[in-house]
Amino acid sequence: MLARNRFLLLVVVGGAALAILSLSLQFLNLIPTTPIVEERPFHAADGGIGVAVGKSRKRVFPQPHTQEPNPIFEAYGYCNIPNRTEQAWEGHSPADYKLLSVHVMIRHGDRYPLYSIPKTKRPAIDCTLSTSRYTHLHPSEWISLDFSPPPPSWIADGVVQHLRNGQLLHHAYKQHSLFPSDWSPRQIWVETTGKSRTLQSGLAFLYGFLPDFDWTKLTVRHQWSTLFCSSACDCPARNRYLEEEQRRQYQLRAADTELERTYMDMSRTLGLPTRQLRAANPIDSLLCHLCHGLSFPCVPIGDSGAGGCLTMEQFAVIRRQQLDDEVDRRRAGLYHKYAILAMYPYLNRTAAKMERIAKSSEAGRQPRSGGEEVFTLSSAHDVTVAPLLSALGLEEARFPRFAARIVFELWKSPPTIQGQVKKRGGKGEKSKAKYGETFIRVLYNGEDVTFHTTFCRPHDRQVSQPLCPLKNFLSFVRRDMFSVVNATSYKEACYRRPG
Repeated sequence: MLARNRFLLLVVVGGAALAILSLSLQFLNLIPTTPIVEERPFHAADGGIGVAVGKSRKRVFPQPHTQEPNPIFEAYGYCNIPNRTEQAWEGHSPADYKLLSVHVMIRHGDRYPLYSIPKTKRPAIDCTLSTSRYTHLHPSEWISLDFSPPPPSWIADGVVQHLRNGQLLHHAYKQHSLFPSDWSPRQIWVETTGKSRTLQSGLAFLYGFLPDFDWTKLTVRHQWSTLFCSSACDCPARNRYLEEEQRRQYQLRAADTELERTYMDMSRTLGLPTRQLRAANPIDSLLCHLCHGLSFPCVPIGDSGAGGCLTMEQFAVIRRQQLDDEVDRRRAGLYHKYAILAMYPYLNRTAAKMERIAKSSEAGRQPRSGGEEVFTLSSAHDVTVAPLLSALGLEEARFPRFAARIVFELWKSPPTIQGQVKKRGGKGEKSKAKYGETFIRVLYNGEDVTFHTTFCRPHDRQVSQPLCPLKNFLSFVRRDMFSVVNATSYKEACYRRPG
């Protein structure tokens, strides 16, 4: 009987230990638990390519593999088709930590093609926001938001993508009481570019994030530059790095014989000079067709023999070259140097806001009149989000999909308990009270990528402290990030003569 009782006790203790270990690993992101639907391309009966939907735990960084990436599969990830449920890691922290502020940058949602392929019809996309089409994706009351008629470059899927983004973060942060119900206009900062799709995306996001708030209190700031650089946009060195990067891109495309043959085949089908087709940037329109399940453009067969339809194989070649370009871009390093200088103004403003909020949270500090900017939303473009990822050191991350989001969270640890006894040399000694420290988390499309960033990658991540100190981020923005361009400040990096 005694042996049996000992065996049962061993089973119970072992099971409890395994459960604690499993929860610890999940909290530290060592086990991916984000259930995202995986979209697997398959060949349809008509010879086209469809997409199958199934459960997955896809991450924002491509998994190591021995085979070449499938360009069609990668394209479906870029579409971000709003037909899946998603669980995000925003709002997660150790027990008793306080969320002080959240800073979000989003890419606008799905849009109509910016370029049209000559001699082809515009894609027939349903731009209406109908309950019959989206009722399974979100609460029906969201449809009451009037986005009709939609802007020419924006479509209903773009609305839904950001309504869902907003709702995800609403559920993630509602328990943290980020700001009170009687919030002041100073506490929510919203900025967009001059393109209507960024304004509409921002409003859709906020409608999902704060469905009951007073819209009349909201002020939307206009950023004239897609880099969100405000008054610090002048930087000659940044422009030089961009020009060198564009030359690298051109040389890589010109050396790709398969790509050149593909453009020639497409030109013969459409009856166009190859140069004119390249200038029309056909991948933009073809992606729109793919994302919305439309057949690729066709033209009637004429007397000259031209005519027919563009094919999935041709699309795959262009996408393959784009993926090759991303690899070569990381190798060359020019884009990273451009990104450092392009995104410094935005990162510097974000760091300043975080530092100001951290200081205001210290004991004895008088609160700022009207409160601090505890939530910031910057609604931007792929040409904003991509360099931000690169500047943070997240160069292996996937190219920003439609409605991509980068989130910066500022956390404060609980203060050390007064009267806690330390053992030193065998004698008891009371320790002094220590105010809570501040920490930063960075998330990309719901995945915690903090310890992939340049400023936190070398940080010793411990079980007792799985977050990154805010001082690492502040030091990176104010000095360390310029080491890539052999400088110690933004001014020196921008205006130093090359040579």
